[in-house]
Parts: sequence; structure tokens; C-alpha cells
Amino acid sequence: MSLVNLKINNIDVQVEPDSTILEAATKAGFDIPTFCHAENLKPFTSCFVCAVKVEGGKGNLVPSCATKVREGMVVTVEDEEIDATRRMCLNLLLSDHCGDCLPPCEDACPSSIDIRGFLALVKEGKEVEAAKLIREKAPFPGILGRICPRPCEDACRRTRVDEPISICFMKRHISDTELKELGTPAIPEAGPATGKKVAIVGAGPSGMSAAYYLRLAGHEVTVFEKHETSGGMLRFGIPYYRLTDETLKSELGIVERMGVEVKYGVEIGKDISAKSLEADYDSVILAIGAQGASSMRVPGEDTEGVWAGIDYLGKIGEGENPELGKRVYIVGGGNTAIDCSRTALRAGADVTVLYRRTRAEMPASDFEIDEAIHEGVKFDFLNAPVKIEKDGDTIKMSCVRMELGEPDESGRRRPVPVEGSEYIVEASAVIGAIGQKVVPDGIQDLGIDISRWGTILTDAATFQTNRPGIFASGDCQTGADIAVRAVGNGRKTAYSVNQFLSGLEVSGEPVLFNSTMGPLETVSEDLFTGFEKAARIEMPVIGDDLRRTTHTEVETGFNMEEARAEAGRCLECGCDAVEDCKLRQYSTRYNVDQSLFAGERRTYLKDGSHDKMKIEHHKCINCGACVRACAEVKGLDVLAYVGRGFTTRMTAPFGRSLVDTACDGCGECAKVCPTAGIMLKELIAVK
Repeated sequence: MSLVNLKINNIDVQVEPDSTILEAATKAGFDIPTFCHAENLKPFTSCFVCAVKVEGGKGNLVPSCATKVREGMVVTVEDEEIDATRRMCLNLLLSDHCGDCLPPCEDACPSSIDIRGFLALVKEGKEVEAAKLIREKAPFPGILGRICPRPCEDACRRTRVDEPISICFMKRHISDTELKELGTPAIPEAGPATGKKVAIVGAGPSGMSAAYYLRLAGHEVTVFEKHETSGGMLRFGIPYYRLTDETLKSELGIVERMGVEVKYGVEIGKDISAKSLEADYDSVILAIGAQGASSMRVPGEDTEGVWAGIDYLGKIGEGENPELGKRVYIVGGGNTAIDCSRTALRAGADVTVLYRRTRAEMPASDFEIDEAIHEGVKFDFLNAPVKIEKDGDTIKMSCVRMELGEPDESGRRRPVPVEGSEYIVEASAVIGAIGQKVVPDGIQDLGIDISRWGTILTDAATFQTNRPGIFASGDCQTGADIAVRAVGNGRKTAYSVNQFLSGLEVSGEPVLFNSTMGPLETVSEDLFTGFEKAARIEMPVIGDDLRRTTHTEVETGFNMEEARAEAGRCLECGCDAVEDCKLRQYSTRYNVDQSLFAGERRTYLKDGSHDKMKIEHHKCINCGACVRACAEVKGLDVLAYVGRGFTTRMTAPFGRSLVDTACDGCGECAKVCPTAGIMLKELIAVK
């Protein structure tokens, strides 16, 4: 039998006469998306995402999975119109898809850590493996497990049952257990040498994170740090009672032991020029942080005895103990203000935090505020300083009462002075902790774009500046922010740098499509059926007398039993087959918008009655492959099209559960399901 000749995107292809366009295109190396097609099933053409164009006739788009080839056929399988058609089909399918690609905790994590994964490993007693999993996205679990403000916990769906999982402290437990079992954090091997050299300015969380991942890629990395120790604001902005020197040395030391050279005591712009780094290295990452203190803009703030918050904490980080006296006022409402207040308290001072709004508007984490109150810090809300002056050994600070007006650009209600409410407080020291800023003085000779706030301007996806090969990461790029974001952005920057050094297009770390069931407060209550309330395990702490008078670490860590119990509270949100899901892969490829089509959407519905199979009806996109596999491969009618129009569902007929049918758990339906709406339970257990 002679072969059929056709052209596909101007490529000559020969195939068997009974072949479909899809088969011919696959043979030619094209990857045409399809959901309803399976090799052992008859063509069905329900999804139409495999659409292609055939020359001649009306030039209509046709389904490639069901259209047979013919001699001389000219086919186009990729162009703008075809891509737009596939995107539209995907948008329509997604408009009725209810499922999470990622657990909401992972989606909320600025470092994209596989939280569900490491909790599952802890539940099995595999903390060392859990540490390795965390380091795929963030190399410092012990650090982040102590100081992270926990945006993941705010998103945790366990909140709808009782309380969120203690995700932050679980990272600490994993790191502590790894140290006990191995004696040191696991040190991965550097990748094969590439011959490329990268300079990083700043040994803070973002710079050291970038160094870690660049070393894994095999590049030679040198970090330039003006201090004599690494850590940046981790060391000089966070007190030791929250993050110990031992933890910093242990985890940051991994980077140097991987072969990264850190040149301490070298300040860019003074000891060496940034321009010389550009000349001597193949790429440069600026990770200089935001280590300048924002002004209180109050007359007299340069008075003796008035400190900037980060300067005060910096002295503590350097091992000094500045004399503050017995009556200290802290001005500000962020985590730095709380850190300053708790540190001053440990120095024996009576401490009051002044904040111009109410507690509800404070940017500091609630749990940090609670800890400060527990230790004895006082809070005076709706107050602001207007003048500071010295009177002998006493600092007199004039303040004014405030009231909240209309919301400002941050969305918080603007504080407005109350006329005639001025008063004076007396203090031995005042600490202004109202913000930090980037000081880019030493890098100006690079000719990179800098914003009016001093932050380094970069491409949002790649972290590359306007100068090719020069990148910026961490607080110097975002402005003062949380450490977990700096760590995550360090990894993402390293990814882009690796692309640059490899001669590839610098596009940044891939961003995959992520379907979600919706915000925490709107997901169906059915999602939580069957989960019994179980109290969150509280972190053990040292005694109050010790914590109020020393810099001993406050939290002491979970024991094994507590950690297992806490890990066992996880609801295991997210998709069990997220890495293999066609819907996610194609949605990423064609840049779809799940919210493009509004209207009624299917809700959460799960059938786990069968001992071998699990059906999650909410994930179904009605491609029909499961129904046909059951009928055509097995000769059974376990599944059927139930309902009409938009209410059609692929399910057991007559309202039966799967266990009440003739299903033998063969898994033929699961093999062809493109969204993991049907899965074999044994495969879920393996994952």
C-alpha cells in the first residue's frame, strides 16, 4: 500500500493512508494539544483543542484527531489564528473547572516551597528528605523556620476547620532534626564547572540564595560583603532571641562550603568599584539590601539618644549593647519596631511603642505583637511625635493624638492630627523604626536605572537591569521586604543569570498556570467534610524570666511526637497529579485566563467510596474520555453522560457511588483522564 504525501507547516510528510492529521503531525515532530483523544479510543472531537487548518474548501478549522489525511493535503498546525482558537477552547473548558493546581499555602509562599510535600515527609519521619525538598526552592529552612512572617499560614485551608498548620515552625523542626541526625546541614555538590564567573554584591538572604543556586549550576561565584560576617539584615536586623548566631553560621555556611568565595570587609564603591566587577566577571548580581534608615521627619531626630531602629539592631548584631536607659519609646508599627521594643526590654528598659494608627493597621505580624505584649511591651496607639529635644539627660518628645480619616494609597485609613491634643513624654532614649531605604551610592558607576526611591529597576520576570548581564535581587530591588521573598527572588535571579551565561534568551524562571478553587473564605464547605477538629500544636518556649532578661532563643522547637501530630493536620490540598496534568501544561503554553468567562461553575464534589479509585467531579472538563474507555476498552458502562448541556457530568448513572457499580478498579478511565479527575488510589499513595 502506497503512503500518503502531505505538507505540514511546509514540511513534507509521508504516512499510512488511514492516518489522521494528528498522527501525521506527531510523526513530523509537532506537539498538538488534545484532551479527548487517546490512542486506543475512537476519535470523539469533544474538546477541539487539537484544531488545525487545511487548505482548500472553506478553509475551516478541523479537529486533527478525527480528520484523515489525503494525498497532497496542505496543513497548518501552528499560527496565530490556531493558537487563538486553542486558547479560546481552553478558556471555555477552564470556566467550568473547579480545582487547585497547587495547595493555597504553596501558592502564597514567596519562595514557592512545596509545603504539602515536606509535611507529608515529616508525617513519615523523613525530616532529612524534607530538608532536601525545601532546599529545592529555599536553601535556608532553619532561618526561615524561625523568622518568616508566614503568609502561607494566612492562606492555609485548615483555618476553615480550626487553626492553620504551623508551617513556619515545621521548617525549623526539619532543619533542627537534620542537624541532630547529620551533624550539619546537608551540603549538595556543585554542578560541573562551566568556566563562568559571577560576582554578587551582598551576603544577605538574597545574595547567598543566588550564590547557592548558581553554584549548583556549576558557576564560579564570588560574594563581596562589607561586614565581617554574612547574613545582611538577617544578622543586623533580627535579634538573636529570634534568630541565633549558630543558626546563621550553620545555614549560610553551606554556601561557602559548596565552594562560593565570600570576600568579607569589602565595600563596593570604596574598596572596589562596581564597574571593575563588570569588567572582571561574566555577570553581576546586586543584592545590597535596604540598609538605610528612613527619616521620622521630626525636628530634633538627630538629638543624642535618638536611634534609627536598624542602627540599634545592627549594634546588637555586632555584639554591642548600647546604653538606652530606663525609659524607651519606639516609634513605628512594623516588625522592626517590635524587634527593637523586645530588645530594649531585655536591656532592662520600660518600653512603649508609639504608633500613629490602631493595632488593626499595624504592618507588624500579629504574633510578633502578641509576643511583645506578653513580655511587657506597652503600646500607645493613635499617637505620633512632632518634635524631639534634649533637656539635660532627658529626651522630651512632643506628641500629638491622631484619629483615622479616609484611606490613603496603601488602603489604610490616613491618620489625622487631633487639634489641641499635643502632649510631652520624657524618655531616656527614642528609637525611630518607621522604614528602611536603599542606599545605591556605591553602584552608580554601572549606569543602571534607579527609581526615585533608590531601588534598582529590573525586569519583573528576569531581575535583569537595563544593562545586560547585570541583575538585582532582594530588598534593593523590591524595597524593604520579608526575607522569604528575598530568598525566593535570589533563586529566580540565579535562574535568569544561568540563562544569560548559557547564551539563552533571558526569560526568567517559568511561571506555570495555576487553577484555584478560590479564596479561603469562598471555597465550598463540602471540602472540609470528614475532618475532625484538632488543636494546633503550640511551640514550646523558655520561661518568662529568662526571655525578658536574656537573648536566649525564645522558642525551643517541637519534639518528634508534636511534629508528627502537626504534620498530620494537613488537609493535603492541591492536585495529586499536578506535574502530569495536560490542562495545566496547555493552559501555561497558551497563556489562558480562567476567569475570562463568568457564570455558574461546578462546585466541589468527590467520590472516594471505591477502594481502588477516586473521582473528583469538580476537576472534570467533560472530555468524555473516561466514559469511552470504560465502554470501548472494558466493555462496561460504569460511567455515563449524566444531565444535559452545562450540567452534564461524567459519573455513575442513577446517582450511584462508584462502589455501587460494576467497577473493578482497572484504571483504564484514569489512564485517559487529562485532569486527574479520576485516579488510582495506589498511585496517589506513591506520590
